[in-house]
Amino acid sequence: MAQFAKKLRALLEKAGKIDGPTGDALLAEAQGNRQSLTEVCVRKGVATESELLALISRAANVPPIDLSKLTVNKEVLESVPEDVAREYCIFPVDRIGNLITVAVANPFDVLKLDDIRIITGCQLRIVVSTAEEIEKIRGKGYQRETESVDGILGSFDDADVELKESDADDEATDLSAISDEDSPVVKLVNKMILDACNTGASDIHIEPFEKKVIVRYRKDGCLFEAMTLPKRMQNNITSRIKIMSKLDIAEKRKPQDGKFQMKIGHKAVDFRVSILPVVWGEKTVFRILDSTNLALDIKSLGFEPKAMEDYLWACAQPYGMILVTGPTGSGKSTTLYSAVKHIAAPDINLVTVEDPVEYQLEGINQVPVNPKAGLTFSGALRSILRQDPDVVLLGEIRDHETLEIAVKAALTGHQVLSTLHTNDAPSTITRMVDMGMDPFMVASSTLLIAAQRLGRKLCTNCKRRVELPKDALLRLGFLEQDFEQPLELYEPAGCPRCNGGYKGRFALLETMRMSEVIKRMVVERAHIADIKKQALAEGMLTLRRTGLLNAMRGKTSLQEVEATTMAD
Repeated sequence: MAQFAKKLRALLEKAGKIDGPTGDALLAEAQGNRQSLTEVCVRKGVATESELLALISRAANVPPIDLSKLTVNKEVLESVPEDVAREYCIFPVDRIGNLITVAVANPFDVLKLDDIRIITGCQLRIVVSTAEEIEKIRGKGYQRETESVDGILGSFDDADVELKESDADDEATDLSAISDEDSPVVKLVNKMILDACNTGASDIHIEPFEKKVIVRYRKDGCLFEAMTLPKRMQNNITSRIKIMSKLDIAEKRKPQDGKFQMKIGHKAVDFRVSILPVVWGEKTVFRILDSTNLALDIKSLGFEPKAMEDYLWACAQPYGMILVTGPTGSGKSTTLYSAVKHIAAPDINLVTVEDPVEYQLEGINQVPVNPKAGLTFSGALRSILRQDPDVVLLGEIRDHETLEIAVKAALTGHQVLSTLHTNDAPSTITRMVDMGMDPFMVASSTLLIAAQRLGRKLCTNCKRRVELPKDALLRLGFLEQDFEQPLELYEPAGCPRCNGGYKGRFALLETMRMSEVIKRMVVERAHIADIKKQALAEGMLTLRRTGLLNAMRGKTSLQEVEATTMAD
């Protein structure tokens, strides 16, 4: 796709949409985020999806197509094998005799089109769409192994269910290898997993109730119901998942945690599994860890310039502690991983301690915490400090002992990165003191405290302009200076391409650099409100202010800012 990206960049320059340096920046961002150039251009507002399709269509003399309105024809799908469609990023639209209409993202690659002609043995009529739309409809269209839930349930019989423990020994089960002979439970669990991955979900929740089992997916931070299953399948589904995760099938009274890996298409995806006893059985939650979606380029995270400046400054320091705070699922791990990747170098000994290791990073020593074997955060950190580390990443600081060792490590020439659970950056100081640390030690060891949240991005295809009275905007946190230029604010509308008007998420970051003034205030046990006031005077952007700045750019809505951040 690299050649296509360069071609698209040339078309955008010719159309006057971008200049040379902007094109370089867009290409670098697309490569860093492992995204297509079309997706980056739409997100950055360089051009809409329809404008990009029009440019490509005119240049290639190929008509565009809106795949979101296409009705999938099973007979047409049989013309092109699924692995071919995935490999060449195409989707069969229609077939008349020996002529197949195929949607492609790159109509300029004649060699690829020749390959498809040879494989299918048919003539091609080309139409153009985006890679994102093709991948989306391909996930919905090719559903051999994920036949309808009704069909799976209709073939379910308690007496016929076979749960084979040998499945758990496979390094990575290939979903494409599931055969028609597999039991309904195997098919159903695989359908859940594949559907969730195709829709871009981050979690799968299987929740037992008195008379039914509800399956919900979390996408862009919001849960939505995916399917409802009969109560009689509950125990078999849970047992199947336990076998896949190498857990104890007989244990139903205690929580259990496990993991497994499955091959989906050409990539292996890791799943973290948590099973919790509830009133009506056992609730199961999958965490989907797809490393191909992990953006490790620190400059591609989209932070505000002030926050990025503070974060890069802290990463460049030889020793001290960087803390990222926020609730579970707020993107703290991604932010820390990006810092690790930015800092990593052949002459640096970098070690991480995680519970568990979510993503495996090349060239980084990663230690998984194992409390059952006596390997805790504090115990692992003690051992690591005997191994001459330069940089240590602690997955989480949970207790006084771990915090004390981390602070002492930061004071003795090590750079320490970790997370805490607090609401904002200034309150982290209070949290550390409450955990038993002396304020002088906190002030001396800490370089930067960052509070993070994830906000949902508005769908660029359907967002609509909204007008609000000035007094309402001032109550939300807007400043008088914001009204010097006309404000362009948007709200979600909803279309087939998005999830209720939103598509994707972005990070909101509040960074508080530990200046000399703030350090002195911490040592003097100043009130947290006074510390926050001083940080604001030094240029700190709060989470609410960061959200409002993104709303003014049309990136998100005011409803999302209110739901994600607290008023200042």
